[in-house]
Amino acid sequence: MKLVKTITIKLVLLTFICVVLASCGKGHEARVLKLAHGLDAKHPVHLSMVFFAEQLAKYSQGEMTVQIYPSGQLGSERELIELIQIGSIDFTKVSASSLEPFIPKMKIFSVPYLFRDGEHLWRVLNGPIGKDLLNSGTPYRIQGLGYYDAGSRSFYTTKDPVNSPSDLKGMKIRVMNSPSAVAMVKSMGGSPTPISWGELYTSLQQGVVDGAENNLPSFYLSKHYEVAKYLILDEHTSIPDVVITGTKSWGKLTVQQRGWVAQAMADSVAYERKLWRKVSLESLAAVREAGVEVVVADKKLFVDSVKPIHDALANSEHGELFKSIQEVR
Repeated sequence: MKLVKTITIKLVLLTFICVVLASCGKGHEARVLKLAHGLDAKHPVHLSMVFFAEQLAKYSQGEMTVQIYPSGQLGSERELIELIQIGSIDFTKVSASSLEPFIPKMKIFSVPYLFRDGEHLWRVLNGPIGKDLLNSGTPYRIQGLGYYDAGSRSFYTTKDPVNSPSDLKGMKIRVMNSPSAVAMVKSMGGSPTPISWGELYTSLQQGVVDGAENNLPSFYLSKHYEVAKYLILDEHTSIPDVVITGTKSWGKLTVQQRGWVAQAMADSVAYERKLWRKVSLESLAAVREAGVEVVVADKKLFVDSVKPIHDALANSEHGELFKSIQEVR
């Protein structure tokens, strides 16, 4: 009896050890997540997304990896948002303006002179308002993960310099396909002309449009400075980029995996902000060296020109949000 009992105990122990060893050896199969965006591989935002992928692999110890598709390989920003909604890709970076047709609250970022300066912008983004906006897309199958700095947008022109809003009168200015951007240029006296980003260089060169507006790195990296020799730093909008996932992809992650993604995203945001400042200064120096005439705007003139937009907004469905942003100190 004693012998049988001893053998039984040994068999139980051996079975337990085998189960433990098998589970240790099995490990986790790496989860490959797809990230797509429209920028080229030299852009600071792309480099920041590469950093996000590296950090996520580090935190998950290789359990989660990110495959990046840059340069619009998988479509335009609108198409990428739609792919996010159905779960065909897991992450993308889009302008907050591109989210306007999908998430109504995101229209607020396209309001000219919404922010007093960069410090005000980041106090809003890092505070309760910014977090609420990131979560406002869940009814539309979109979950915001973080904001990237996209600088401030300013006008650049091909034939004549712009020193005040009145100089825009009669000029065809390329804008994003955004009602807010169209309204802003109209308010300043210009003629807004939506044209795709990929066609803009040729449109500037051939006189289809007389100018455009964008941030400094985009002005430089697109080589638009070769055909648009006048830049005015009026900084009319500060529209952040937003890194998003879909609620479908997000719902497939465990609590621990979501924590890894959130930490990697926070690291990437801090990395991108430092890199953006550096690249912006380098871009300004480079276009000046290339012969671009740079004018520092009298912002009050431009702020006054868009007062009708602010007045109309105060009485709209986004009036409370606008007021809350203005009150952030």
